[in-house]
Amino acid sequence: MMKKTSTPQRGKVRRKTREEMNQEGRDRKREKKHRGNVSGSRANGGADASGSGKGKSQKDPRIGSKTPIPLGVTEPQVKKHHKPKSEKPMLSPQDELEMLETDERLDALLERLEEGETLSAEDQAWVDAKLDRIDELMQKLGLSYDDEEDEEEEERKEDMMRLLKGGN
Repeated sequence: MMKKTSTPQRGKVRRKTREEMNQEGRDRKREKKHRGNVSGSRANGGADASGSGKGKSQKDPRIGSKTPIPLGVTEPQVKKHHKPKSEKPMLSPQDELEMLETDERLDALLERLEEGETLSAEDQAWVDAKLDRIDELMQKLGLSYDDEEDEEEEERKEDMMRLLKGGN
């Protein structure tokens, strides 16, 4: 360590102490720290700081549509209501019936039902909905899936033919 001298000697330069050098370093750091823009200048005043925004008119701070709305009574505009397009293209009842009859999932679930298995509530509801739709389509098309009804109709026709021919 060096001794402090009260009077500097001639020809020799007084050396700074460690404390003085530390203090000077802190001062330099403090000065350097305060260079540049203030905090938040990029977000809050970027256009003002750049100087390019002088020619532009100030932007309206309000949010929303700036289109004018007519006040007062005017003739109401008639809006056409468009029907939403269905996801599936419209099929004829015959095509839809064929599609349902060839449905693999429906066939698999019906086979499981015939074997005596119980289906989940979701699957059972789906099967019921599809079978109801098949019934509706068959009624629209005038078809029947009962063989007994077909046989009864044929017997009635034969009976009518016998009566017309006169043979009892």
